[in-house]
Amino acid sequence: MYSHIHPGEGIHLHHAIGILPQFILALPFVLGFVLYSIAVWISNRKYKQKWPVFRTGLWTSGTFCAILAVVGPLAEKAHVDFTAHMIAHLLLGMLAPLLMVIAAPMTLALRCLPITQARRLAKLLDTMPVRIVSDPIVATLLNVGGLWILYTTNLYTAMHEITFLHIVIHTHVFLAGYVFTLSMIYIDPKPHHTSHVYRSVVLVIALAGHGILSKYIYAHPPAGVSQTQAEIGAMLMYYGGDIIDAMIILILCYQWYKDTRPRLFWESELYSSQST
Repeated sequence: MYSHIHPGEGIHLHHAIGILPQFILALPFVLGFVLYSIAVWISNRKYKQKWPVFRTGLWTSGTFCAILAVVGPLAEKAHVDFTAHMIAHLLLGMLAPLLMVIAAPMTLALRCLPITQARRLAKLLDTMPVRIVSDPIVATLLNVGGLWILYTTNLYTAMHEITFLHIVIHTHVFLAGYVFTLSMIYIDPKPHHTSHVYRSVVLVIALAGHGILSKYIYAHPPAGVSQTQAEIGAMLMYYGGDIIDAMIILILCYQWYKDTRPRLFWESELYSSQST
């Protein structure tokens, strides 16, 4: 993978992105899809209540979005066109993580694993490193902070010149987006909950950081990106990000309402009878 930067004209490549980086980036998503499908099969054989079809559909859609961003025509165009790069960023770093978090893979894993292994997984989720990484502030720094470093330093140019960096940065974009999403909305069991207020405040700050970065890119294109491509890419980042963020806000508000809404009379009676 080789590239030459011509200021003001965008990134020009002598060779398209290689097959090997695309294969390395796509392989985990393919394996994830296979494992999820096997887990659904085991769960449906083990329990009378079948695993929800819509969650399987969400995992499939998330996998498709992620693979679309790292393999094939969009991935190759994203290497030379900032607008395509931003579409891939939205798919890989925002939409795919959201769809895959809602698909509840940890819940599915706990349903399928033998009791001993399920307990080990639960203990792993309760360890200090997982607790730290999944804290909303840390997740925001990894996600939005990482994007600031990518687009305001020479890292964006280096990503197109060094294959290893290309793989590492794309992997980070997905993982950071996934951790950020699961730190805001609780679909899977989470041993260490944070309050709705705390998550909401951090989410507002994260949205502001993402929005300000898109405006910065609009006015200050990354090295090797033309002004026209930067403006289109920045608008995609701003408005496309808002749409996906709105879904996170909606889910967070719904969970907040569900956890704090006044109990109905019959629910209170049922709770009292169960308590006694």
